[in-house]
Amino acid sequence: MRTARLFAIVAALSFGFATAARAQDYPKRPITMIVPFAAGGTSDVIARAVAEQMGASLGQTIVIENVAGAGGSIALTRAARAAPDGYTIAIGNAGTSAATYTIYPKLPFTPVSFVPIAMVAKTFGIVALRKDFPAKNMQEFLAYAKSNPGKINLGHAGVGSSNFLICKSFVQAAGIDVTLVGYRGAAPALTDAIGGQIDGVCDAAASVSQAIDDRLVKGLVVGSTARLATLPDLPTSAEAGLPEFEAQGWNGLFAPKGTPPEIVAKLNAAARTAVESDPVKKRFHDFSTVAPDANEQAPEILQQLVTRDIERYRKLLQEK
Repeated sequence: MRTARLFAIVAALSFGFATAARAQDYPKRPITMIVPFAAGGTSDVIARAVAEQMGASLGQTIVIENVAGAGGSIALTRAARAAPDGYTIAIGNAGTSAATYTIYPKLPFTPVSFVPIAMVAKTFGIVALRKDFPAKNMQEFLAYAKSNPGKINLGHAGVGSSNFLICKSFVQAAGIDVTLVGYRGAAPALTDAIGGQIDGVCDAAASVSQAIDDRLVKGLVVGSTARLATLPDLPTSAEAGLPEFEAQGWNGLFAPKGTPPEIVAKLNAAARTAVESDPVKKRFHDFSTVAPDANEQAPEILQQLVTRDIERYRKLLQEK
């Protein structure tokens, strides 16, 4: 009995020493960062900016892998099943990492399938319309929508994405009947809005602000409490007469359950260095995205956001 106990203690110590040694050497090869949407969308823009600087800090390349489909659940399934060795991580948001559990109740992963690394960005939701849509402001848009129930179609990055949640929040706040059209990412939805195939998009400022600035689409409203510096003419929800519309989101990095704490700590430190770097700050500013404060970059803060938003969006998505 005593021998068995001693063997167990020695085995546990050996495992701990081996884990610590792996963490000390980490990373020895490139890291893959899974993005749950097509290239060009908000999550992709943020991921690429952060990955480049994280890679420089860690001394290894971080390779972006876009895995679109099912509102991000295909990508997160892949991430959850990856080896918990720090060489596969994923970027998620309130859609892929919180609302998805209400939208897809039989997923092959759960919230505990991941360990949080760090929140890396705060985002702001925008509703934008095709440039020739017959409404110049919110009042005209609402009047048109109520006179044409079910005829307006707004694109988003797929059911379960943060853009889908922007759409749901907007439609419920406005009390209108519109058709929501899912795509395999924000970029193809925006492309169709620019081309006039759909009436508009629900998107994050990071991926739609340039198109608004170039007058390829026209911004209707931003779901924030203050105007964006990069889009000073775009009214907030309160200014537009729709204060109930709130669309401020986040992006965070996650690793598979079982990833050693020492490796998570290294990734967290690299993420902090990245979001505080001048290249990322400039990139974020150009795309109306905000880096979290230092105290908001702790893994436990990201875990709190996931827990909060699972309940928040459960209520939103169950409302009629």
